[in-house]
Amino acid sequence: MASQPLQPPIGARIDRNGRLVAADAPLLALQEEAGATLGNAVAVPQLAALARLALRLGVTITRPVVAASMDEDLELTVRAEPDADGVTLSVERWSSSSPARPRWSGRGQSAAEGEERVAAEDVITDASLKLVAISPGLARRFELDPAEVIGQPLARLFRPIEDSEGNLPMLEALAGRSSFSGQGAAVRSGEGIVVLDGEPRVEDGRFLGYVVRVRTGDAAGADGGPPAAPLPPLDDLLKEPLSSIIGQAQEIAGRSNGPLRADYAGYGADIAAAARHLLDLLAALSNQDDKGPGPGFFEPVDLAELVLDAAGLVQAQASTRGVILDVGGVGRLAARGQPRAITQILVNLIGNAVRFSPEGGTVIITLDDGDEASVTVSDSGPGVALGDRIRIFERFEQVEPGQGGAGLGLAISRRLAREMGGEVELLDSAAGASFRLTLPAA
Repeated sequence: MASQPLQPPIGARIDRNGRLVAADAPLLALQEEAGATLGNAVAVPQLAALARLALRLGVTITRPVVAASMDEDLELTVRAEPDADGVTLSVERWSSSSPARPRWSGRGQSAAEGEERVAAEDVITDASLKLVAISPGLARRFELDPAEVIGQPLARLFRPIEDSEGNLPMLEALAGRSSFSGQGAAVRSGEGIVVLDGEPRVEDGRFLGYVVRVRTGDAAGADGGPPAAPLPPLDDLLKEPLSSIIGQAQEIAGRSNGPLRADYAGYGADIAAAARHLLDLLAALSNQDDKGPGPGFFEPVDLAELVLDAAGLVQAQASTRGVILDVGGVGRLAARGQPRAITQILVNLIGNAVRFSPEGGTVIITLDDGDEASVTVSDSGPGVALGDRIRIFERFEQVEPGQGGAGLGLAISRRLAREMGGEVELLDSAAGASFRLTLPAA
């Protein structure tokens, strides 16, 4: 596409089946460069996703979009307005620049090329840290069958080890899609420690995963040099942008900028609550929270009220899949603990149950009193195999890697529960999976 100033608005029309049925010349050129023509599905993923979101929500959305043509990187501001027949797109700002240099330095220019050119000490992952390539030499060294490990999480080969300050460089780098070095790891297939250094794979501004170099030696200064300087804690890196999201969402919820429909104000309150929960999760992931809150921070809580709060945070996810959240048992349940930590555990357990339930299924949440206060979350999904019952509570482990997530939720939930004098455990179940959170009674 020629690099010349473009005068917005630039329009396009997408039908309810996601086909581009009309487009001004610049957007039509993007469609054709991506290998499609007018009348076919929208070939620019960012525009297709925006159109689907506007249709699903039934509201007009204006959002920045980053895309690329053959010769330029593009920054667009796109308005998507849904109606009964489809979506009208209007590009209100269109700016272009020279393509950014790939950060996957010296490793080729595409994912396919990278897989073919994997170096002797390298493995290559996708964006969710699942293996897409492993060098033959590395496979022989650790007695691995490439056909069996491709598609498996990297953590299935190497278990990351916290450094002396409690950091996991690989996890912190993944949050910022940046490079990492000095990540110690235990080899799953045998004894021994290796060191992992990762370089992000980026193409056309899209994060594709990592090229990971596997070295032998001690995690701290294995190459003879000083240990790699740790990144700031993860919650520090993201605290400012999340706080900004919370502030703006609270303005929407409070109708600070004028009259607003009640459902929109409700969306703002939900966004603020979800962002606060994410801040709590980041704090639990960071080394600053590894020592736990300490007994002095525990207080009497109504576990039933916290269950309802957690169910509210997961309700949107459940509604999308048609899953019903059925809460039953005692109406009030006194326990001792840290409210935010308890909410975090419950959101993880209920969210997992929704994720693994069949569409249209039911997640049953039961509260019980007694010597201890407990909440049991049961789903009607595939359940947990006997061989996975212990492994799923380890960091970076997942029963079904394709279901999303980083394999951290259950590990964090169990740690938080034990710090409060409680437990998270997997119960025997004839069908599906049942997890129980127990806490000291108040």
